[in-house]
Amino acid sequence: MTIMQGALDISGFELSIAAFFVVMAGVISVWNKLQLEKDLMIGTVRCVLQLLAMGYVLRIIFDVQSLWIVLTMFATMVVFACRIVRGNIKERQVPFIVPAFLSMMVTYTAVSAIVTGVIIGVEPWWRPQYFIPLAGMIVGNSMTALSLSLERLFSDLKTKREEVEMRLCLGATSEEASRQTVRDALKAGMIPSINSLAGVGLVFLPGMMTGQILSGADPMLAVRYQIVVMFMIVASTAISVVAVLYIVRGRCFGPAQQLLLKP
Repeated sequence: MTIMQGALDISGFELSIAAFFVVMAGVISVWNKLQLEKDLMIGTVRCVLQLLAMGYVLRIIFDVQSLWIVLTMFATMVVFACRIVRGNIKERQVPFIVPAFLSMMVTYTAVSAIVTGVIIGVEPWWRPQYFIPLAGMIVGNSMTALSLSLERLFSDLKTKREEVEMRLCLGATSEEASRQTVRDALKAGMIPSINSLAGVGLVFLPGMMTGQILSGADPMLAVRYQIVVMFMIVASTAISVVAVLYIVRGRCFGPAQQLLLKP
């Protein structure tokens, strides 16, 4: 290993040694007949190729320093996040991708801009070295929360269909009939972020904090950055999830206040 910019460099040979950990997971899958070897292999190859490609792209973006390229890169990240959300949710009767994309773009851009431009004080606020990593952490964490919330919303509306329709027959609006369902879905999406708040520092050290410490930064500076990151993730998760849930909930009911989801 050689020292590079305050951090120890990892050579290609040393990186290949790390692949042994994936091989161990594959052996466990074969030994227990889990049949996950193919998914594990595909996931590993995709991980390496995607990260290498991202590394080269980020080098170019950092050199160019263009607002439009940064926003295009960010929009691309959100698009792929939406595709993953769509893949995790089986429901196809109600369109939710467009509301999810728009809510994510607006919320994540606003939160990231406030963090970089106001809290950290970066000039300009879209400086890619700060904006893209921070926005990427927001997208990654909120993506999971959005999947959990939407899946919970659709499943609860189906399983509690009779209860919702009974309230509609008694004169309740679609909002009133599904209010508790939306609350449960929102809670399901926010619990992982809240658990991370409670466990960070004591149970685990997050990636950003670890990376800064490994690169030689003052641990207290890394701690302050990580606190900001945790707070922005909780806020962006709550805002984006509640926005998407309210929009999608409206699409689950027709003009006559009837529930459109089939059992």
